[in-house]
Parts: sequence; C-alpha cells; structure tokens
Amino acid sequence: MKTKLIILWFFLLVEFISFAQSTPKSYYWVQLKDKKGTPYQISKPEVFLSQRAINRRVRQHIAIDETDLPVSTVYLDSLKKRGLEIFHTSKWLNGVTVRIADTAQIRKIAALPFVASVQYTRPANVLKSARNKFNEDDLQADIGPATYGASISQLTQLNGQYLHGQGFRGKGIQIAVLDAGFWHVSQIAAFDSLRITKRILGTRDFVDPKSDVFQQHSHGMSVLSCMGGNVPGLLIGTAPDASYYLFRSEDVTTEYLIEEDNWVAAAELADSLGVDVINSSLGYYSFDDTKMSHPYSDINGKTTRVTQGANMAFRKGILVFCSAGNEGSKAWKKIIAPSDGENVIAVAAVDKNGVRAAFSSYGPAFGGAIKPNVAAVGWSTYLVTSSGVLGYSSGTSFSSPVLAGMGACLLQANPYANVKQLKMAIEQSAHQYSKPDSLLGFGIPDFGKADKYLKVSSVQNQVLKNSWLVLPNPFSDYLLIQNTTPNSAQPCLVSIYNLQGIMVWQSTFGSSEQIVLQNLDNLPQGVLFLTIRSGEKEERFKLVKTKR
Repeated sequence: MKTKLIILWFFLLVEFISFAQSTPKSYYWVQLKDKKGTPYQISKPEVFLSQRAINRRVRQHIAIDETDLPVSTVYLDSLKKRGLEIFHTSKWLNGVTVRIADTAQIRKIAALPFVASVQYTRPANVLKSARNKFNEDDLQADIGPATYGASISQLTQLNGQYLHGQGFRGKGIQIAVLDAGFWHVSQIAAFDSLRITKRILGTRDFVDPKSDVFQQHSHGMSVLSCMGGNVPGLLIGTAPDASYYLFRSEDVTTEYLIEEDNWVAAAELADSLGVDVINSSLGYYSFDDTKMSHPYSDINGKTTRVTQGANMAFRKGILVFCSAGNEGSKAWKKIIAPSDGENVIAVAAVDKNGVRAAFSSYGPAFGGAIKPNVAAVGWSTYLVTSSGVLGYSSGTSFSSPVLAGMGACLLQANPYANVKQLKMAIEQSAHQYSKPDSLLGFGIPDFGKADKYLKVSSVQNQVLKNSWLVLPNPFSDYLLIQNTTPNSAQPCLVSIYNLQGIMVWQSTFGSSEQIVLQNLDNLPQGVLFLTIRSGEKEERFKLVKTKR
C-alpha cells in the first residue's frame, strides 16, 4: 500500500510540475514612476556600463544621467513577490516587461504606489500570424568579375569606394544587428572571415532566451551579409572589417506589441556594451491584436516605445539606421516605427540606377518631419539569400544595412565626430539635400562628400587639438576626464578655480587615460575653471557647477 501511495504521489507531482510549466502566461508592460531604491550611482558608471560605453560618451561629450541607471531592484523584487516573472527591463523608459498566468492580478499591480500604468502586450495563447513580415523576394542573376562582384554597385552608388580605398572598412567599429534570427551564420562561407577573426562578439535572443539565434529566421543573416559578408570576387559588404553583435528581437510567427519592448531591451544592451552603430531592419504599426496597432498620428517621431528607444540610443552616442518600410504599394503606404524617430536615419530603397522602389514606404512622419532621411540599394540588393546562397533580394530591410555599413566606415574615418555630426554629414552629402521629398528624403548620400564635411568641421577640429575631454558640463557631483591621445598619458595635476581665481579643489593623478573626480557636491555653484597640467602642457576648461 505504501509503495502504491508513493507511486501515486509521484505521478501527481509530475502532473503538477507539467501543468505549472505549461500554464500559459500573458505579457504586460509595467511603467514605473521613478527609480527610488536603486543601488546604482551616476558617479560610478563603471558598475552598470562597460568601459567602452563610458568612453563613447566621453568622446562625444554625453553626460551620464538618470536614464542610464538600471530599474530599481526594490520595485523588481516587489513585482516578483507578487508572482510576476520579469522578462525584460528598460532603464531608458523606466519600465518592465512581465509575464503572468493569473491576469486577475494585473489590477492590483496597476494600483501599486510605484506603478504609473500597465499595458497588455502579448496574449498567453497565440496562433501563427498569416502576415509575411518581411516581404522580400530572392532573385537570381549573373555574378560580375570585379573584386566586389555584383555587390560593387551597392558601394559605388554611395561613393563608398572613397572610404574603402583608404582602408576605412569598419575596423574597430562595433555594430549591433537587431533582427529576427541569423540562420546558419555560424556555418555559411560568406561569414568565414567574421568567425575566424572572432568578430561576432556575442548573440542574445530577446524573444526566447533559451533558443539559438543561428537556428532562427534567415532574415538577419541576409541583413548581416550586406555589411559583413566577405567573399572576394563575389560579395563584399559595406563594412566587412567591422565587429558585430547579433540580437534577435523579432518573432516572425506573430506580431504583438511586446516586440517593441524586445527591441528596446536589445538596444539598451547594445548601449551598455559600447556599440557604435545599430541597424534595425524591423518596423511596427499593425499587430495581430488590432487594439495594439498604431494610428498614423503615433508615427510622429517620438510616441511609440520602440521609437523612444531608438531616439534614446542616438542620444547615448549610437548611430541608428532603420528600414523605412515596405508599405509603399500597400494600403498603409507610410513609414513605420522606429524609422519615424527624430534621431533615426530611416533608409528608403532604390535600385542600382537610383530609381525608387515602388514598395519603399512614403514619408513624411506625422507632423511633417522629413522621412525617409536617405536612400540606398534595396531593390535587387546582392547578398546571401534566405536559402544561404548568393543572389539578389529586395526590401528596405537591405537598403538600411548597406547604408549602416558605410556609416560605420565614416565613423572609423572620423573617430572624434559625434552622432549629430555624422547624421548631418550623411544627409548633407545626399543628392537632393536642397530639395528633399517624401519619397527619398534627402536622397542618395555621397560618403566622399560626407567625409570631407566632417574633416572641415570646426567642432571636430576643436576636439582634435585638445588632449583631454571633460564632461558632463554642466556637472553636479562628479567629472570624467578622458585623454584623447592614446598611449600618451602622463602624471597630471588637476585644479579647479572659481571666478575670482581662487583654487577650490586640486589633486595629482598618475598616468591614466581616464580620471574620475568624485564627491564634488561641495564645490561652489556657478562658473568654474578646470586646468589640467601634464608635463609642460596646460589645458583649461570652463565648467558650470549645478546643484545635485
């Protein structure tokens, strides 16, 4: 009898565990009110940002602020205690994506004092969507004899050979690719050079953390080949020497609002790692649950969460490229989020002769902002097709990475340019900059001209002649001081003076490329002057001290 009871309890336990594991869970976005209780401090960014991310901010004079602080662990613990599973967090938007089986709890969650609002983003049980998300077609064609093969026109249309010819092919630049999967990138010969030189820096699946991105959809693989593909004589991408992070944020089987939150989570990781460029051949406006869909009035450059995330990535010093969309021949016709972002470079599609593709989405953004921004080859782009062989495919999904790769080369050629300067140079170099329209925006860029614009930039020249960068400015309780000339660091004396010339702070530092001045709360508010003496050279900076 005892044995039978044990067996009975065993099967009941197995059944219970099986039921618990298979209980479907719905997804919600929980918007938090603040970040009270966070253990992190703005003055100690190395705890939550990589050194590369900090260096990118220093180089571009971008202050580290509260949006960089991770979500409050106190609030996360409180949500977990109430049975919610934390799926994503967003420090930029100060929110959490959660999963829960008992949806009756949601009203109680919404009533918590630290919660601003709750939004339903994905149902527990979903059916495969009938829509074709990417809408690209594979086409076959002969291969040209040149070094770049049939991909040569994608480069020369942008005058990309000007940068490639000088050796600027993306070396040292890190690009995050946000997409639907990277099928067989770990095996396909076109990516051999990335694998051999270990320039696939990492992967992450934000849809299903347990999955292998190399076994998912082929779309991201084709996108990557436009930048990082390297088959001499056949295909050379626009940034063949760059390094890549491959992030899956898109679930092609369904279309729900949660994918925007996946996107933001991926972009935040890219920022924390120190990535320089994001390419996103994804876009959103219509969902399987129509109540989640965006009206055109939301495509205004700042409303949707995915657009807010893209804008924030740019403000953190990342150059962001997005497909304008393939809606030009459909009922919607317009651009889609996040390509509407005011800081995003939205890319339309043309053929190798510069003729606009009929499927390429129209602008402007709601409110009249110029969109798309620019254009590149997205109609018969030469790449690794969805079947894993070289051929042609079409879609703004491919014009975006073609351009993003060139953006990486431009950054390599101008390492002290900030993202605003880079975006402006790309737009100003385009063929219809003086008469932009709603089809191609400013038109097709010329990266030779863009490079020359940056080389004569007075802002960049000012940065180049200084040995040190000091930020943030204004500041409250800390300062970061970065040596801009690698391998030249010497011991230095740092002093701070008030307007009357009275020294209010001073310290000596050993040889270091970066110095962090902390606990500056007690310095007088207003205009101060900081001097850095290193060897025989002294540099002076005007700063503004504010209250914390």
